[in-house]
Amino acid sequence: MFKQNKISIAAIVLLLSSFVISSSAFSAPDIDLIELKHKPPAPDFVLPDMQNKAHSLSDYLGKPVIVTFWATWCPPCIKELPSFNRAWAKLKDEGIVVLGININEDIETIESFKLQYPIDFTILRDEASEQIENWNMTGLPTTFIVDAEGRVVYQAMGEREWDNDNIINKVRALKRKNKQIKTAKRPS
Repeated sequence: MFKQNKISIAAIVLLLSSFVISSSAFSAPDIDLIELKHKPPAPDFVLPDMQNKAHSLSDYLGKPVIVTFWATWCPPCIKELPSFNRAWAKLKDEGIVVLGININEDIETIESFKLQYPIDFTILRDEASEQIENWNMTGLPTTFIVDAEGRVVYQAMGEREWDNDNIINKVRALKRKNKQIKTAKRPS
């Protein structure tokens, strides 16, 4: 009972926060990312995709990962989906991963939503909303960019144009940085 109430309260907080984010005074989405100077380790998870295959964040160590949290009822989430699809089209052959984690919705709701709004990147399902607390989110959409070593490097709250060159280049720089680290560690 307590866990169900905690999940319901978290879902209400996310709904209200998403409304505030979507109705803010900014007419255009922010393009900047918040750089996290302390680069904390990303919380690991094991979540099913739309085919019920389990994915763990640690499965992607060695690759930069864009982790976005979203829901079908969230207007700014819906608005930024096309830019995520375009970003994925640019990045998918570069060893960079995009994971869209749906919060608190069942597979039928997501499948029905996808009929109207195609999603090209991997969707994971957090039907119990457990990741809200693990990732310390206060609203949707919230996106984290994780480097190849599993550390959270950037965060974005609210809608972005994810195919913007400024954002894409920041993510690509994490890939190049990982190559430099591997080269430096390689024995001569």
